[in-house]
Amino acid sequence: MPDLVRLSLSIQKPLYERLEKMVKRSGYTNRSEFVRDLIRQQLVEREWDANAEVVGTVTLVYDHHRHNLTEKLTDLQHEHHTTVLATTHVHLSHDLCAEMILMRSKARHIQELADSLRQQKGVLHAGLTMTSTGHSLA
Repeated sequence: MPDLVRLSLSIQKPLYERLEKMVKRSGYTNRSEFVRDLIRQQLVEREWDANAEVVGTVTLVYDHHRHNLTEKLTDLQHEHHTTVLATTHVHLSHDLCAEMILMRSKARHIQELADSLRQQKGVLHAGLTMTSTGHSLA
């Protein structure tokens, strides 16, 4: 484990009180781990802003009865086979499916692919979860 450094900071009391509520509501056992995760989140956002190699997951909800939609989604993934790492398909109902697509590439490429998937007629919702390869977080 890396060396730990203790630090002190000053914030206004109302802000401190809100921090304490967030720590408790989030289920953290201590403030330090909560703050470390806030910092890591900022590092991940900077990786995406810098167009670094990152990991992203697109979650789609779509109507699988929509003409050729399943084929279009599959074709898009095949066109980007070096980016798509894995796909999980789930049947939500008789008409609706969810698909989670795990990708690794440059941030802009993942964002563009997510947008292409989202724009297909019959896709009801598409959410992109952005994360890191982890190398810059260790």
